[in-house]
Amino acid sequence: MAKRVTDDEVTTLTFHFRNDVEALQVLGAADSNLRVIQQNTPARVIARGSSVRITGPKKEVSIVQQLLGQLVKRAQSGEELTEDDIELFYHQERSREAEYGERRTVETGLEEPERPTERTFGSLSIEGGLMKIRPRTEGQASYVLAMKENAITFCAGPAGTGKTYLAVAMAVNHLSRGNVQRIILTRPAIEAGESLGYLPGTFLEKVDPYFRPLYDALYEMLGVEKTRRLIEREIIEIAPLAYMRGRTLNKSFIILDEAQNTTSNQMKMFLTRMGPRSRMVITGDPTQIDLPRGETSGLAHALGVLSHIGGIAFTWLDERDIVRHSLVQQIVDAYERSEAKSGKSNKETEESKEADSEGGESTEAESE
Repeated sequence: MAKRVTDDEVTTLTFHFRNDVEALQVLGAADSNLRVIQQNTPARVIARGSSVRITGPKKEVSIVQQLLGQLVKRAQSGEELTEDDIELFYHQERSREAEYGERRTVETGLEEPERPTERTFGSLSIEGGLMKIRPRTEGQASYVLAMKENAITFCAGPAGTGKTYLAVAMAVNHLSRGNVQRIILTRPAIEAGESLGYLPGTFLEKVDPYFRPLYDALYEMLGVEKTRRLIEREIIEIAPLAYMRGRTLNKSFIILDEAQNTTSNQMKMFLTRMGPRSRMVITGDPTQIDLPRGETSGLAHALGVLSHIGGIAFTWLDERDIVRHSLVQQIVDAYERSEAKSGKSNKETEESKEADSEGGESTEAESE
């Protein structure tokens, strides 16, 4: 409930919580979340008991009101709110403002689908393990919705956007509901500038550390002991992509991680392993390809050739969907600006060399 008083210069709004406990959940211990809100808005935000008084430009006051409303809903659903949730909200708000009225088109020419709004997030929660997992951004909500509605889902985006985590959560959900009998997690054995050959142990022992993000997600959702029991019983299988060859995977939830490092032949091999009553999720970051120079990424190739097939969904996440530490978003933005600047500089250098070459040829022709 909110009471509004306005004048020509500023708007003042009082946001009321149901009680002091709800206010503590939203504003944080010692008003830690409130301080982050204040750092991100020119409006003045003051907590008074179980209410917050917001004073400032009408637009800024409205944004704070919207944020508090969202945080209340999440607190009521049992979520623990953090300062990073506040930072993420404002990062997304700034991104929406910068891109207002524009629809993004990816290099393949496929138009990005409309993203669900915050109001629809609650209906997209994923249950089944030790915790209830809810998408935290509009892009993540689109991704979850795609996995719910399609047999095969591709998701491309930078690190920290929850591609793998949400896919594992959906796999756990399907397993717990009896929709599938197994979870199969795989990825190509491509080293990111490192050599497996010098590591001790068998091939499986060498590649095992590369599957750590998948283990981490399973441990968090199912617990360490239950995850290990399911792996021992082969209900959960974690293996390199090469081990998928020649198999038919029935009634399974299959996740291919780091798909940008597959070749087009490997991607075709993987997709054709799908058996009856199975689902597949393919995730990757097209900007982090570790394949040999000149080798086409299977992920990029698939995005281009499978777009016309029904039952296959494509979701693109970006810096707006990064849910790690708020600094990660700034790091990704900084690298993208640097790479864009470097690309422009290289293009200008090449054009300059071509112009010099053409000028030299013209001079020789004149002298002849």
